[in-house]
Amino acid sequence: MSARRKDLRHRTREATLQVLYQWEIGKVDVASAADTLFDLQWAGSDAPPETLRETATELAHDTVRRLDAIDALVAETAERWRPERMAVLDRLILRMAICELLQQREPAAVVINEALELARTFSTEDAVRFINGILDTVKKKIEHGAENGAA
Repeated sequence: MSARRKDLRHRTREATLQVLYQWEIGKVDVASAADTLFDLQWAGSDAPPETLRETATELAHDTVRRLDAIDALVAETAERWRPERMAVLDRLILRMAICELLQQREPAAVVINEALELARTFSTEDAVRFINGILDTVKKKIEHGAENGAA
């Protein structure tokens, strides 16, 4: 994979995380959160490629649509840690990555590595270990479900 494509993929996930943060904190719908992010933060000549905006918005929408299933996976995997008790960014990184794992469009290792990079950038080293453990377990649950005809 080219470095340019990898960078675009990472920037897309960062943008998705920002949209989800606006949605969570601002209590606005995903479309409004995406419009705010892309129209205000990246106004003018610094605007990202349209594909970044579309892909980030789509992933944010899909994450919110699947929230009940995602949070159930997190709650059953993270003993004594309901999603609402987690730090906001850690919770959002987990939700977005689990959504991608459920979509099965990218290899699980890529999704998990990207989530860990986001955690390294926006959270703590303890969060990186926590997120890695949760995502590895969720990945195995999804794979096991797929093997049994569910997912």
